[in-house]
Amino acid sequence: MAIARKDWITYWRYPLSAVSSVLQPIVWLTPIYFMGLAFSVNGKALGFAAYSGTSDYMSFILLGTVLSNFISAVFWGMGYSLKNDMDTGVLESNWLAPLPRPLLLVGRTFTNLLITTITSLLMLFIANLIFGFQPTGHALAALLTALPMLIGLYGFGFAFAALVLLMREANTMVDISSYLVQLFSGANFPVTVLPRWLLPVALALPLTYGFDAVRGWLLETKTLLPIPVEIIMLIGFMFLMIWLGLLAFRALERRVRRLGTLGQH
Repeated sequence: MAIARKDWITYWRYPLSAVSSVLQPIVWLTPIYFMGLAFSVNGKALGFAAYSGTSDYMSFILLGTVLSNFISAVFWGMGYSLKNDMDTGVLESNWLAPLPRPLLLVGRTFTNLLITTITSLLMLFIANLIFGFQPTGHALAALLTALPMLIGLYGFGFAFAALVLLMREANTMVDISSYLVQLFSGANFPVTVLPRWLLPVALALPLTYGFDAVRGWLLETKTLLPIPVEIIMLIGFMFLMIWLGLLAFRALERRVRRLGTLGQH
């Protein structure tokens, strides 16, 4: 919590950045909104509805954007925070603190997740005024479904942070990895539109079923599997990814310590 408090104070020292984090997604989504209108018939995206089970194209995209924000929060919160510590020369001294190293990483994500929650809610409020975002399903069920998915993301985050320790580069890795995860998880489109040779990649990602189930609850879309089955998969994914992520982190951390490169950048 001390780490989160420090990050929180630092973040609000730049209020324009906070405003930008709310408005930027709206700016990016506005062309998509008008493009959707261009391909709609009487305000309904009929071709899109054939794939997804809903003609509310914009709500589909907005939910994907919100969930993608949380994916980025974990990736950037863990991996990029280590890179910042390397660049400022404090990583070694932080590593000497009598604390479990994964706890240091988790602390770096708390502020990111809280800020992401606040900015996403504000973004949805503005989107409701501009685009008419009005989910008709069960919000509480969707939230409870998203929780194991978000916790499981920490497994990805631990493994990714370990790679940053080893390779000492974060920007390109965060950009590429978070983008590919969001792409193949169906953040911006139903994964069923992917070519057959790419569809297995999407179906192998547990996050795909998280996006799918949340949309199923809120927008009543056609889901890949029955929602209870997808929830069971997400719970299994949560435990498996945390375990695998911690194993990868500890193994690569030991290697970095043996190489003596922890303080390099």
